[in-house]
Amino acid sequence: MLCAICNISSGNCSEDCSFCTQSAYNDSKIETFRKKPLEQILKEARMAKKNKALGFCLVTSGKGMNDRKLDFVCEATKMIKKELDLMVIACNGIANFEQLKELKKIGVDSYNHNIETSREFYNKICSTHDWDERFETCQMAKEAGLMLCCGGIFGLGESKEDRKEYIKALQDLQPFSSPINFFLPHEALKIPAYDMSENEAVNIIKNVKSALPNTKVMIAAGREQVFAKNPKAMFEAGVDAIVTGNYLTAKGDEPCKDLRLLDSLNLQVQSECHG
Repeated sequence: MLCAICNISSGNCSEDCSFCTQSAYNDSKIETFRKKPLEQILKEARMAKKNKALGFCLVTSGKGMNDRKLDFVCEATKMIKKELDLMVIACNGIANFEQLKELKKIGVDSYNHNIETSREFYNKICSTHDWDERFETCQMAKEAGLMLCCGGIFGLGESKEDRKEYIKALQDLQPFSSPINFFLPHEALKIPAYDMSENEAVNIIKNVKSALPNTKVMIAAGREQVFAKNPKAMFEAGVDAIVTGNYLTAKGDEPCKDLRLLDSLNLQVQSECHG
């Protein structure tokens, strides 16, 4: 399964997440904008479809959902659904039940909200909101009838026990899909670079897949670096899906490169969603 990310509202986030370049606390000098033009969003959706993406994720910066964001995401979703057969994924932070129900009503298929790491470790990387708010949003997304996309980041300084607790929390949520990200260092971020080996990354994938056999385990940011020499290894470890193209503020591989890779490994791209 291929998914593409569309950053529709970038930067100037009031939260102090130390792993994120979009936080106003981190002087990362990224491109910032309040709203991406709707015609540009549709253009990116068309390109994602052309590159065989099944999921298209509309991401906004900031702690959570408000009326302005809700209206914008709904407007973009209706526009995309009118023309394209894509699974629309909304990623708009902490949200309440009514907001999530409205997303479902308008045609959003899935809600992406990552818990990132263990409950115990989260307050070491963010102090402006807590882990429980994130977990509760994930629970409500499922209650609202949305498929849940929930994962996290490895290489933030977490312990092996933190990783185990994080995976246990995912088991409680039983998401439809679960993205695995490997921390990408940036000069503006305080978290030091972590040298994630291919072998360690393979074991992480295996552990997540073993704990979530019915979940689409997705590989996302950092895969290009960690599996640069042997991309086949991530699929052999149990990856079911990949994020293709660019990430929120970081460059990814060109989608055509991913398609060539999958073809060389005789892996078939999923063409419809089985939620």
